[in-house]
Amino acid sequence: MVVGVLTMELFMAEASSLKSKRRILKSLLDKMKSRFNVAVAEVGDQDRWQHSTVGVTCVTNDAAHAHRMMSMVVKFVENMGTVEILRVQTELL
Repeated sequence: MVVGVLTMELFMAEASSLKSKRRILKSLLDKMKSRFNVAVAEVGDQDRWQHSTVGVTCVTNDAAHAHRMMSMVVKFVENMGTVEILRVQTELL
């Protein structure tokens, strides 16, 4: 069993309050969940209105598949255009 863990630090220039940040983030997280069948959650920077740390995980039986999934999620977020990715960290457990 292989667990892929992706941590992304995001910047949301459009967010002008915590409420607007949550709206932007909820939309993005819901799209990632439905498109890639991964577990997604905000894991840090909850009180900062333009920053967020998001964790993404997938479980598979192949390390290459986990790596591909994490790469596809990063590309998807980049192409959405609603957030800017500041930092990405990927681990395979």
